[in-house]
Amino acid sequence: MKIFTVALSALRPVRLLFVAFTCALMFLFNAVPAFAIDSYQSSPNEGPTQLLETQKKTDELAKSEPPGLRKVQEESNKGLNEVQGDADIDKMKSPENSQGATSVEEEVKGFLEKVTGNK
Repeated sequence: MKIFTVALSALRPVRLLFVAFTCALMFLFNAVPAFAIDSYQSSPNEGPTQLLETQKKTDELAKSEPPGLRKVQEESNKGLNEVQGDADIDKMKSPENSQGATSVEEEVKGFLEKVTGNK
């Protein structure tokens, strides 16, 4: 029984370090925000006009009688869907406009090269 007590008393500094390390990790993970590498920062003023137009169309549709099949098909053929139309169709990601994009793997490699200073 004496050996067990001696072993526990010898581990006391290790327990203290483990608790301190765990608390430091919890603090860092909660205090430091997520970092986005080369992310697009949108302006708060972007998009309200398109949203208002879409909302106006939605309100008009809600007040009127349900549209017929032909009208729905005509509206849907104008763009992405009946309500959204072709709003922001040029901003959508597609293979045609994504040829010069870098992959996540390339971004991470570039970031690690910057951090370590190796190329």
